[in-house]
Amino acid sequence: MKRRDRVVWLLPVLSGALFIACWHGVRAATGLQSWILPTPGEILQAAWTEHATLLRAAGGTAVGALGGFLAAALAGLAIALGLGGARWLRSGLYPWLLILQMTPVIVLAPIIVLWAGPGLPGIVTVTFLISFFPIVVNTTQGLLSAEAHMVDLFRMYGATRRQEVGLLRLPAAMPYFLAGLRIAATLAPIGAIFGEYLVGNASGGTGGLGFLVYVYNTQIKIPALFATAAVSCLLGFIFVAGVSWLNWAVLHQWHDSFERPDR
Repeated sequence: MKRRDRVVWLLPVLSGALFIACWHGVRAATGLQSWILPTPGEILQAAWTEHATLLRAAGGTAVGALGGFLAAALAGLAIALGLGGARWLRSGLYPWLLILQMTPVIVLAPIIVLWAGPGLPGIVTVTFLISFFPIVVNTTQGLLSAEAHMVDLFRMYGATRRQEVGLLRLPAAMPYFLAGLRIAATLAPIGAIFGEYLVGNASGGTGGLGFLVYVYNTQIKIPALFATAAVSCLLGFIFVAGVSWLNWAVLHQWHDSFERPDR
């Protein structure tokens, strides 16, 4: 491993150790009780004690997050193709997409329950609404960012509009699309947890991480509440890691954002 790579791995470890040391220092200096500020050790103990419940809840949240994320990816790509391919459609539809994005989801919650229903369908809908806008914006920008001289070349040789989009604009937009997916991947677990607050339920005595947050908060199980937050972060990392792998698999052979071995 190169020295630069060792430093890249070592710096987060050192900063994490410093953060934990400061955490313990604040706890020791203030004398706060565990139900106000638990130590990392108490959080780990709570996570082990509640691990079965946390895993089951994380699975439920992951299903809602994945469903909304995939729906946002497909719908976002389809809408972006329309916006990027037709100026009249972009002018007519884009302002309404902005209005929808700026509308708080909590205001739409009663409508979501009425149209999609409570539970998983509503959670997927909330996750979709939170996740799809970055995909639409980034992909549309990518479709419009194809090199002008290449566009002129395609048109000079009589390429059809479909050929121009499929062979030129879509490959040029792929890094933008994947960047939008990465943003959406960070939002999807948050959207699913938020959706569980708004439109979720706990049928069968179980619920997702959002339901656990409510339960542990009412029971004043603060270490378990911190453990739930840690599991939520881990779920987000898994989503982002999956999109990062997809980004590498699609782009590493040809895009300038990756260092290729032939350089």
